[in-house]
Amino acid sequence: MTEREKLLSGLEYNSRDEELIALYHRARALTKSLGALDSHQADEKNRLLGELFGNWGEASWIETPFWCDYGQHVRIGKNCFINVNAVFLDCNTSTIGATTLIGPPVQIYTPSHPLKASERFTGDPAFPFRTSAQPVSIGSNVWIGGNVVILPGVTIGDGTTIGAGSIVTGDIPANVLALGQPCRVIRALE
Repeated sequence: MTEREKLLSGLEYNSRDEELIALYHRARALTKSLGALDSHQADEKNRLLGELFGNWGEASWIETPFWCDYGQHVRIGKNCFINVNAVFLDCNTSTIGATTLIGPPVQIYTPSHPLKASERFTGDPAFPFRTSAQPVSIGSNVWIGGNVVILPGVTIGDGTTIGAGSIVTGDIPANVLALGQPCRVIRALE
């Protein structure tokens, strides 16, 4: 099993793997090119985003600057809007459904490390720390408010609104308003 296959399977993987480093550098080059575009260069922006992401939905828009680890593990549905300074640490898949709005500067994390330092660091410079990653899934018609942090393994259901400043540590069902640190359901949305 390759390190990328381990990464996508939720197993411990070596982030210093040659294939993963190549994907990282590719993403850096593409995000740099995106950041250099004028706002009216929509066709070139869409071309670059189609190259960067595993899926880039029709009529979606992302404001720069934007940051991701690999890009290839990000899947964005149609008619989405992602505001400035978004950070997608896509060490596993990050899926965003259609017509979803993401405020500035939302952070989606898929990687994780052991909590205990003695378990986190290996002492091997070629494989310095232990990392695993869990997918994040955000449904369709979701609104993620500004400054939200979404942790590894989280699923957010369709039609849900996540209030600004929330830290989403666990799954949130469909069609609810949820907010807080940690994020919790406040009420159903009719």
